[in-house]
Amino acid sequence: MKIRTFIDRPILAGVISVVFLIIGLIGLSQLPVEQFPEIAPPTVSVSATYTGANAETVQKSVVVPLEEALNGVENMMYMTSSSTNNGSARITIYFRQGTDPDMATVNVQNRIATAQGLLPAEVTRSGITVRKRQTSNIKALALYSPDNTFDESFLNNYLKINIEPRLSRIAGVGEVNVMGADYSLRIWLDPAKMAKYGLVPSDITTVLDEQNLEAPTGTLGAESKNTFQYVLKYRGRYEEEKDYGNLVIRSQAGGEVLRLKDVARIELGANSYTYIGEVNGHPGSNCMIAQTSGSNANEIIKEIDKVTAEIAQGLPKGMELVDLMSSKDFLDASIKNVIKTLIEAILLVVLVVYVFLQNLRSTFIPAISIIVSLVGTFAFLYAAGFSLNMLTLFALVLVIGTVVDDAIVVVEAVQAKFDEGYKSAYRATIDAMGGITSALVTTTFVFMAVFIPVCFMGGTTGTFYTQFGLTMAVAVAISLINALTLSPALCALIMTPHMEAAKGEKLSFSSRFHMAFDSAFHRLVLKYKSGVFFMLKRKWLAGALLLVACAGLFLLMKTTKTGLVPQEDMGTIFVDVRTSPGNSLEETKSVMDEIDKRIHDIPQVRMFSKVTGNGMISGQGASNGMFIVRLKPWDERTEKEDGINAVINEIYRRTDDISSAQIMAFAQPMIPGYGVSSGFEIYIQD
Repeated sequence: MKIRTFIDRPILAGVISVVFLIIGLIGLSQLPVEQFPEIAPPTVSVSATYTGANAETVQKSVVVPLEEALNGVENMMYMTSSSTNNGSARITIYFRQGTDPDMATVNVQNRIATAQGLLPAEVTRSGITVRKRQTSNIKALALYSPDNTFDESFLNNYLKINIEPRLSRIAGVGEVNVMGADYSLRIWLDPAKMAKYGLVPSDITTVLDEQNLEAPTGTLGAESKNTFQYVLKYRGRYEEEKDYGNLVIRSQAGGEVLRLKDVARIELGANSYTYIGEVNGHPGSNCMIAQTSGSNANEIIKEIDKVTAEIAQGLPKGMELVDLMSSKDFLDASIKNVIKTLIEAILLVVLVVYVFLQNLRSTFIPAISIIVSLVGTFAFLYAAGFSLNMLTLFALVLVIGTVVDDAIVVVEAVQAKFDEGYKSAYRATIDAMGGITSALVTTTFVFMAVFIPVCFMGGTTGTFYTQFGLTMAVAVAISLINALTLSPALCALIMTPHMEAAKGEKLSFSSRFHMAFDSAFHRLVLKYKSGVFFMLKRKWLAGALLLVACAGLFLLMKTTKTGLVPQEDMGTIFVDVRTSPGNSLEETKSVMDEIDKRIHDIPQVRMFSKVTGNGMISGQGASNGMFIVRLKPWDERTEKEDGINAVINEIYRRTDDISSAQIMAFAQPMIPGYGVSSGFEIYIQD
């Protein structure tokens, strides 16, 4: 089909552009929104519990058999493991990019099944948990009691029973990690009384197994001719402390009955005492939410916010559910700024085009090209499975100056025909397109050839920038189609030659501006020509400047800091605290309280949560702790000293003299799935 076909049939050209707009708007309405593309490798987490065992025992009896079974699972890159002194073990398996996370989970479960016989009975009885999840958290919530009505154990229990199950049911949530213990019946044995009666802990365990169980009791009258049939019901497990206290251990020689309450203190407490949680100085419980591999963080957080809003309405008086960290806040602010930049770029490009074309009708044609190209690109993003993220939007911002070029070339070619004396816009357009069509196609293909090879890059960088490169290439391709269809049709319909001053009539503003601008621009071109002639006569100087530029480029590339993405103020600071190994939980809490006193009145801090017994980097342990610090909104932190790096430096300054702990403050990671910070992790292998 020749270009003249679209000039003769402008409605056909308009329909093509309208189709691009419609499918682009449909794609835009369906596109997910996220901060960055999914680039983190799929991760599967395996966790197990060996109650009462120390870290070394867990390592030898649980972790080693599981690692031997998991080693070499399909598409595995590497795995890491950790064991704690409270009997918990966790193995994290990292898979190659592109691996199906669901299939990876199935393969891990199959490998674990082969190691079941090598594990202690207590571990297999409590179960081994396998989850597909990322290593970083997308959201952190805290349930606390502002008026101290409820204690930490009650809050932990309420969070686990009423909130965690609802959050876990949200699609895309990989794990809801509650940093606290369940309610549990605690039987504190008295060593002196146990020795008096010749008892050992296994005797108490036997009594509990025999007298505190659910048993199938069957029915009566199933085979008889009686009128009624009875279903037997056994009381089963006890629920009150006094019931456990009355459990009979044995009968004494004198006829007395020895009961459990005679040798132990029984109370309803926590399953473990390895955490101490506080929020803003009040009793509280925290939970960290991780997403599954391949899920959309923004959509997950939207659903979490909806569910937490419903939960907050039904909380008992004296409880409050708050956000400690959410990656969506920064995402929303970033997307808002990028869209603002996109609109500003469009307006600036249209303004510059008007300044050089000096005609509103001529400016209208490239402006339409921008809209058609950008909106049409959204259809490709949806079809390719991409998302609206920082990279695709950034690509659209950059490509604005390129998609307008083809339409400008068409308009300038038609205007050149007018300057040659053409009076008919139709004839000027046909002759102009005959000379520039091949040039338009060639330059567009050259531009696309620069960005399309990004698709063939491997590793994290290739995955990261594929969407960026293809977005620019497709936008330019659509601009070419527009320049060969709608732009020449509009030129033939609406463009007119400038009025000439020789007629003695009053010129329009655009014509007067055209003459004034051309005169000034002509003088500038003459100065540029003189500069070019100057360099042509001194070729040695041009060569020397080229060498200086190359040397400067090489020097800057060697000295400039490098990184995948820059660190931004995401509004959340993590503080990892590590005291001396062997410290008790209470000793660590005293250090945490001291840090609390130092940082609680920092003006930029909105709220913070304190957890003793678990570190953000150092992991679980009595000598570890962490703070999650939520800063005030960005519009309340507009000064230089309000930035996240300034607040981190202030935390270090206020805690610098605390020598009993290692304190590390860092910002929330920019890219989810690559750890808890934006730095790097080093593992030393023996």
